[in-house]
Order: sequence, then C-alpha cells, then structure tokens
Amino acid sequence: MTPSTLRLTGPLQSRKDWTADTCPIAATMEVVGTRSAFLLLREAFYGTSRFDEFAARVGISQPSAAARLRELVAEGLLERRPYQELGQRTRMDYHLTQKGLEFFPVLAAMMEWGDKWVSPSRVSLRHRACGQRVATELRCAEGHLATVGEVELVLAPEPVVPGGH
Repeated sequence: MTPSTLRLTGPLQSRKDWTADTCPIAATMEVVGTRSAFLLLREAFYGTSRFDEFAARVGISQPSAAARLRELVAEGLLERRPYQELGQRTRMDYHLTQKGLEFFPVLAAMMEWGDKWVSPSRVSLRHRACGQRVATELRCAEGHLATVGEVELVLAPEPVVPGGH
C-alpha cells in the first residue's frame, strides 16, 4: 500500500523545526479563497464575460460580483476589455489572462473530486480531439504518474534576484 502522506526531506523532516509560513497554498487562497471567486473563474472558463451574466450565473449580488471581479483583475487572473453595443455606452467585459488560464487545472481537479466524493455531476470534461474523459493527475517532469506517497516536499533553491548579490 502506498503511504498517504508526502515525505518531508532534509530540514523539513522535523515538523517542529519549521512552519509553512510561505506556503503557496495559503498564498493562492489569499488570491482566490472565496466561493464566489472560484465560481466567477468557473464562469469565465464557461465563456461568461459580461458583468451582469457573472452575477446572475454565480447567484451573487452585483456589489459582491463587482468586488470579486475587481480582485481577480487586480491579481491578474482576469482582464477588462471595452465593448460597445450599437447605440449603447462603452462597457467593460472580463476575459481570462494567461495567469487565469493556468488556473484551469485547479478547477478541473476540484470538479473531478467533487463529482466523485460530493455530488455526481451531469457534466464532464472531454478532450475535444478524441472525445475521451479528461482527468487530473500528478506527473513528474519525466512523465511518471506520482501518488501522494511517492511525492517529497523539499526546500526549493533560493530564487536568483536579478542584479542581487
């Protein structure tokens, strides 16, 4: 049976000697840690771009939608673009940025987990080219599948600061 926890290595091995104070999970939750932020991003992936549609589809008030969309724009996951319908004033709609697009595997993993463990869904993700189900998985840079028991938590090398000493 595969172990069900990560293996902590080196200086990380003793949990009493360090804390996860620079945790990327916690940092990500600071960016998208509300239910409405996740659902607004879901809607952006479903093709929603107009403010009124976001609020209606997510089922939140317009002030809440405005606040969350502002935060997602400020964090660089969405960008605002002007549009104008004939005879109307110019308005802004919202589109995923590259940073936002790279959040898709997180939502896909949540969808997959929720479908299996919380509430079976009537929708699924399929690969457009072949029609097969899309699944999220962990793979190393060599392409090997990795279970949680096969993954190690290691200290990352210090980042190189341009022009730093």
